[in-house]
Amino acid sequence: MRGAWVVSSAAPRSRTKIPVRWSCSTQSGPIVSVSHPGAVHRVTIDMSRSYPLSVFVTTWKHDIYSRSMRVLSVTHGPTVLGGAFDEVVEEAGHELELWAVPLGGAPQQAGSYDAVMVFGGSMHPDQDEHFPWLEREARFLGDVLREDVPAIGVCLGAQLLARAGGAWVAPAPEPEIGWFEIELTPQGSVDPVLGSLPPKTRAFQWHHYTFGIPDGGIELARSVVCTQAFRLGNAWGIQFHAEVTQAMIEAWVAEDGDELPTSPAAFLDETRARIGEWNEHGRSLCAAFLEAARDS
Repeated sequence: MRGAWVVSSAAPRSRTKIPVRWSCSTQSGPIVSVSHPGAVHRVTIDMSRSYPLSVFVTTWKHDIYSRSMRVLSVTHGPTVLGGAFDEVVEEAGHELELWAVPLGGAPQQAGSYDAVMVFGGSMHPDQDEHFPWLEREARFLGDVLREDVPAIGVCLGAQLLARAGGAWVAPAPEPEIGWFEIELTPQGSVDPVLGSLPPKTRAFQWHHYTFGIPDGGIELARSVVCTQAFRLGNAWGIQFHAEVTQAMIEAWVAEDGDELPTSPAAFLDETRARIGEWNEHGRSLCAAFLEAARDS
């Protein structure tokens, strides 16, 4: 979990000042500029600027194009955006809205969205005293769960979904930072979203916390350290970073290189060797989630 806007002087690990303006972009989509921090911003994608359909993986390209959806992307810092997941949403022609939670503002009613994606951050899910907005976000995610809005949470996002579902969140037995093997459970292997991954794979991770499975939920994947994925109704939580890009990892290393289990050079060398295949898995997982959301 990396990257944060400073919203409290008591926050122990956040160093970046709140920007007057910030922007993000994807490899195939337009630049999203936020000139008035604290608002939810709607992005309508001009498909004439997107890649032709022929470049998409044939196993999923036709499914997510059949109906345009309204998707909310929830972020917690300037270097922990939606990455490959936002790219998949944009390329599919869906309407993407961005909510940068630490900057204030509020999304529309949970039920007005066809899907919600919640990403990572340097804060932990129980640090309300340092990040008061966490409680507000947890309430919104509680509405998402109650209204059965399709949702996927990544790292901090998964922890917050678990919290909103009534489960415990706490420090993991040990941190996982780097590439670690995860394994699908039998339920995960047949899950419409997690089942898009191989039964075993090395996944990129950067976290210090873990979570319990909410009542009524199902564990979908594990590592030797902790639960890696769960499902609760139409909500999925994944502890690993399926959305991450090379540029995002490089930014996290620059911010928190002291947390690495090896040298920054060795860490980035391994990442360059693995990121291509990992991005294919991440894009397929996001596409499977969008298909499940469309069919819900």
